[in-house]
Amino acid sequence: MIASRARRWLVRATKAVAAVVALVALALAAWWFVPPGTQPIGGDHAIAEIEKLEIGGFPQTVLLRGTDRRNPVLLYLHGGPGSAQLPIARLYSDQLEQHFVVAHWDQRGAGASCRDVDWSTLSLDQIVADTIEVAEKIGHGEKIILVGHSWGSLVGVLAVQRRPDLFLAYAGTGQLVHRDRQERLSYDWVVEQARKAGDEKALAELATIHPPYTTQAEFKRQRHWLSEYDGEIYDTKAARAVLPAAILGREYTLETRLHYTGCFEKSLEVLLPDRLNVDLFTRVPRLEVPVFLFTGRHDENTVWSLVEEWASQLQAPHVEVVWFEDAGHFLAIEAPDEFQRRLLEKLLPLLSSR
Repeated sequence: MIASRARRWLVRATKAVAAVVALVALALAAWWFVPPGTQPIGGDHAIAEIEKLEIGGFPQTVLLRGTDRRNPVLLYLHGGPGSAQLPIARLYSDQLEQHFVVAHWDQRGAGASCRDVDWSTLSLDQIVADTIEVAEKIGHGEKIILVGHSWGSLVGVLAVQRRPDLFLAYAGTGQLVHRDRQERLSYDWVVEQARKAGDEKALAELATIHPPYTTQAEFKRQRHWLSEYDGEIYDTKAARAVLPAAILGREYTLETRLHYTGCFEKSLEVLLPDRLNVDLFTRVPRLEVPVFLFTGRHDENTVWSLVEEWASQLQAPHVEVVWFEDAGHFLAIEAPDEFQRRLLEKLLPLLSSR
């Protein structure tokens, strides 16, 4: 009797598991065919659209959001390279959307701009050229605001340097300044944290690398321990709050999500030579537009002290470091309300000059 009951239980359990698997398979199949979208914005002149633009001979994806499509454009350049983030974009642009048409662009080889990309075309120079073309197409003859984060801050600075006529102002966040000096400072910081904690595992792994790095594996190892000691994301609770949107946001299809990590890692590898050679002290001593450098006091990735040093030397109509005392490298995610409020404080007064 016991054996008979066990068999019946096993049969029922097997059927239940099979049913669950079938439902999951059906859900995934349905999700595969769901097109990308974004939360609508009310109003006759509002815009909330995902567009495919032909940029540099390759179709690339841009998300446009704003309460009034007649407002000036603010273009946000994501980091990485390859760290596209359309599904979480509106979480740190909802206030900006009241005053700007906010454009979030998945760069060549990233996110929704990865499918069928010719990786031989991927370079810093090409992405800068793409940025200029995006600005020309979405600006419709008017100057736009450019905001660049991390890798995007390097792209943004070079785009502004090349075509200042297209931009009203530049705001950098997690500003990349000098790669070799940055990596030495960041490495020394995380080693010191590990020593204080008596973390022998971290110290042993960190001892196997030495900046300046020449491989992506070296960067990855150091960034792992930097993250463990909150040198990238300082407010980890705030960062975790974006995970539901990152996983389920409508802006990406299931296909894009499945390819996302591979595209991210490929972008890092292909662009490694460009990432190793960064020196804004030499390359960008002057910009022709107002510059605001939004900087977290706890950013030990693109180290805050180098941002301060570059700002003290940079020649521009206006240069200002805007400090965030309780955040690290990812200001838009760690402090989205403060990030937007302070952007508006700095940028809105400039609109009268358009």
